[in-house]
Parts: sequence; C-alpha cells; structure tokens
Amino acid sequence: MDCGITATERNEKIYYYVHWSPLAKAERYSIISKVPAVAGIYEIYWMDENKHLRLLYAEKTSYGGLRSELRRVTDPELCVNDDKTKKILEEKEIWYRYVSTDSANIMDDVMWFYMQTYFPDNTAVKHSGRYKAENIFLKESAPDKLMWVP
Repeated sequence: MDCGITATERNEKIYYYVHWSPLAKAERYSIISKVPAVAGIYEIYWMDENKHLRLLYAEKTSYGGLRSELRRVTDPELCVNDDKTKKILEEKEIWYRYVSTDSANIMDDVMWFYMQTYFPDNTAVKHSGRYKAENIFLKESAPDKLMWVP
C-alpha cells in the first residue's frame, strides 16, 4: 500500500488506518522529485545532538499540495515562522514524512486524534464533527517504525 489513509465505519464509529511515507531528509530537489502534489498531512522533524528526531510540527495541507508545502516549510529562506524555527531549519538536519488523502474531513479527524493524544491541552484543532469524539479511532504504520501511536 502506498502512503495514505483508509477509513472503515462500523456502528457509528470510525476507524482510520494511517500508512506513512518513509522518513526522508528534507532536501529541495528530493522533495520536488519525490513528493506528490496532492492533499495530505505531513510531519517535520529535526535531528538533535543525540541523533534523536524531534517533532517540529505536524500540519495538513490541501491547496497547493504536499510537495509545495513541504518545500516551503523546510527551507529557511522561505520560512515565515518565528526566528526559533528558522534557526532550527538553518542549523539542524531536517526530516519529513507525509500521508496523502483527498478528504478534508479525514484530515480534520486524523489531526484532531493526534493532537488530542499527544497535546491534549491544544484545543485549537477540531475534528470534522461527523462522529462523536469518543468514536474516532486510529491505527498507523510506518516503514521506518516512527509512530506517534503505540
């Protein structure tokens, strides 16, 4: 299966299966040649001094697609974020992974699930509203075993 999100609905519950792309080092030409120009969710990581990947941010994109967004957010020259983020992009090794989907509702539910699981105080991210919050479930796989959800 290529990277993507599938959904199965049973008894008013939704089960998402997220299959991530392999982690890749963020290099301009690699992103341009390998990342599809489709909607999806991406994660950006930086490598710390102990060779551990640290999550910088995770976001969704529809307009412009994964290719252009990953290209923009991993380039310090194009960075419009704060100075701290720009410094990380300039000085650290940057990695990314992504998952594609053409459904805004699926992206909303999946991002909400991740934020609730790992950043429960973050109430800015909302799910799609199609299902009750307690009826949204997620399982993921990644070729490199980097996973948010055990």
